[in-house]
Amino acid sequence: MRFLAITLIVHGPHPVTGELKPTNARLREVVDNAVLAEELGFDGFGVGERHERPFISSSPPVVLSHIAARTSRIRLFTAVTTLSLLDPVRAFEDYSTLDHLSDGRLELIIGKGNGAAQAKLFHVTPEDQWERNREGYELFRRLWREDKVTWSGTFRPPLEEAETWPRPLQRPIRVWHGSATSKESVELAALYGDPLFSANVTNPVEPYAELVRHYRERWEFHGHDPADALVGAGSAGLYVAKNSQEAVETYRPIFDARLALFEKAGVDPVFHTIEDAVERSSILVGSPQQIIDKVHRYHERLGHEVMHLSADADGLTDEQHRASLELFQSDVAPVLRREIPSRPFPGHENQHESRHERQS
Repeated sequence: MRFLAITLIVHGPHPVTGELKPTNARLREVVDNAVLAEELGFDGFGVGERHERPFISSSPPVVLSHIAARTSRIRLFTAVTTLSLLDPVRAFEDYSTLDHLSDGRLELIIGKGNGAAQAKLFHVTPEDQWERNREGYELFRRLWREDKVTWSGTFRPPLEEAETWPRPLQRPIRVWHGSATSKESVELAALYGDPLFSANVTNPVEPYAELVRHYRERWEFHGHDPADALVGAGSAGLYVAKNSQEAVETYRPIFDARLALFEKAGVDPVFHTIEDAVERSSILVGSPQQIIDKVHRYHERLGHEVMHLSADADGLTDEQHRASLELFQSDVAPVLRREIPSRPFPGHENQHESRHERQS
């Protein structure tokens, strides 16, 4: 198994103390966390894309470019690139440039995005967002593979023998499709033979397992070898301690503070206690062996080879956060890497069109 640390760059008050960091400090914290993730041996670091409060992740290419300059080995991911909101030509130019600046360490996770405010900001409607995502990806995909593109669609002006620069280092780049609950994203991934990344955050495992099962069915329907299907999955939080009692009691005030925020917002949470969340959600709070056992249970349902963990402290102190990540890497990750096989991530030194066409 391989592990990504990701952040959506939430910029809100501390769940317990109410302290709000300055924007500048929060963004620098993200870069520092990416450097730490590489130092500790994570395989990848992901930055989300949102265009509304409480997020300040509206420009992943800029953030990831700064991270690329501060790191040398870790893979860089978007989580997700919201193609339903973006001009695919402009998105290609940004990410092709970043592909070079990162020496071919970039991978993309695409999706339609969430949130009414950002849809309004970009004049996207519930009726057209899926079609925008599909059409945007079809053009985006061609731009990575073709030096000159002739294309026409509904949501942007047509192209005639259009050239886009710079041409990318990875030809093509690997693109994952992020899905929370939608079969539309699953279908697009299966159609093109692309990997799927299940959010696996808000609910119990069952709806996510159903989507992954559907992905594998559609993958075969579209003529792909079942052995080539590739799945990643998320998690709802992380705190690893030497024993379960310490882990739960440390994380309890953070969880309870979030419940209070849900109540204030009039939202009924799926999990009402930390004990229920530890038992039925994808949150990873417990001893190393508990975490290992839980990931195995989820793997039995999802068959995932890649997993994302929160890159942020999420209410923990900096010392607790680092200690948790260190314990995960020393006592959890080596076991899961050994017991759950995973395919290697691409490397630009051996990027060949035929090889990547099979993976993408």
